[in-house]
Amino acid sequence: MADKKFVEQITSMEEDFTKWYTDVCLKAELVSYSNVAGCVIFRPYGYALWEAIRAEFDRRFKETGHQNVYMPMFIPESLLQKEKDHIEGFAPEVAWVTHGGTEELTERMCVRPTSETLFCDHYKNIVHSWRDLPQLLNQWCSVVRWEKTTRPFLRTREFLWQEGHTLHATAEEAVEETERMLNIYADVCENVLAMPVIKGKKTDKEKFAGAEATYTIEAMMHDGKALQSGTSHYFGDGFAKAFDITFTDKNNKLSTPFETSWGVSTRLIGGLIMTHGDDSGLVLPPRMAPTQIVVIPIAAHKGGVIEKANELAESLKAAGLRVAVDASDNSPGWKFAEYEMKGYPMRIEIGPRDIENGTFVAVARDNREKTILPIEGSAGKVKELLDAIHDRLYKKALENRERHTHTAHTFEEIREFAKENCFIRTAWCGDEACEDRLKEEVGVTSRCMPFGEAPVDDVCPVCGKKSVTTIFWGKAY
Repeated sequence: MADKKFVEQITSMEEDFTKWYTDVCLKAELVSYSNVAGCVIFRPYGYALWEAIRAEFDRRFKETGHQNVYMPMFIPESLLQKEKDHIEGFAPEVAWVTHGGTEELTERMCVRPTSETLFCDHYKNIVHSWRDLPQLLNQWCSVVRWEKTTRPFLRTREFLWQEGHTLHATAEEAVEETERMLNIYADVCENVLAMPVIKGKKTDKEKFAGAEATYTIEAMMHDGKALQSGTSHYFGDGFAKAFDITFTDKNNKLSTPFETSWGVSTRLIGGLIMTHGDDSGLVLPPRMAPTQIVVIPIAAHKGGVIEKANELAESLKAAGLRVAVDASDNSPGWKFAEYEMKGYPMRIEIGPRDIENGTFVAVARDNREKTILPIEGSAGKVKELLDAIHDRLYKKALENRERHTHTAHTFEEIREFAKENCFIRTAWCGDEACEDRLKEEVGVTSRCMPFGEAPVDDVCPVCGKKSVTTIFWGKAY
């Protein structure tokens, strides 16, 4: 009964997906609301999820030669104004500092919504020769964007992220960097977070303010809505020219470098919740779960049970697994419900009878399947079971995306498909007027022009003009 009553605190996702999401965030103790409007408190478990995601990306960034730095959180207005398209794109979301103590500032400063201008100002001072290139820098920080409507992880006024900023001698190198980082994002999402993504290019309307091109990875949530899960931007030499960044090339000529930026944020935690969660709560992919296995002693008051549980946990830790033991006075049923709601990939039950038989019971979180394993020498099999959980989660998410992806050949088909949350694949002429019409009349936005796909049709279903690309439309978080 404890299990049933505890999990009933979470609203069914079919009944109210938004309420279900909020329930999971709060009941699984990922966040708490704060007295700062639009901002949340990351509780230890929620922050541990971010640390796990951050560690996966940080390792890959460093393997590809990137170094971490930290820039100021304040940007003088004159600096922000240097790139016209950039400031216009961010102006509605900027938070301004006008006073220092009781003194009015001679120049107001914004709390960083992103740091391109700071990096450009820095590059101007440190890049002089081709020998100073490339600059491969990354920053882990928080940013502030004054959002009107907020939701934990998905959209808050302050959020955590990484922002990579690189500078290159040639356009080819910068484009290669833009693509490399997008591929790293896709790799972590698919092979660690078990989230299938579509890689593609944003339309000019949806690209980053000041960029020549924005590449994106788009994931589908359980409810059929899209989540932009990471973006990588090619800036060309626009920012460099605006900030007067030059270098002497190998031919001793003064040249302008080419720039990129790329980022993922804590909205990936929201993506994890909405991709894998169920009516009992969070479901975490094993490769990123802060704790992969919780060992629960059964009849813990009996002699030797807790000792054997700890011994088993230590043997699994020695094999490189992340394991915890819950030897608290709470009932086993309460513990089952608690760790199921928090999404621990596997729980292990071990009691007197198991010890007599030299076995334990491993229960997978995703399908609740039980496997009896020997206490001795079972680490390899446990790893196999965890890998199988990852594969099932990925497959389930991919099947959900395929089930909710439709190809439309006419405007009416687009309108009909858009009555439900889904991806709609169409041909497109490339005209922004068609993009605007779909947003206004149908309520969908462009998600991306996928890489490597030929046009669906010869003509655009919106205007009838010749198509130039395939594009995905959808409703997004």
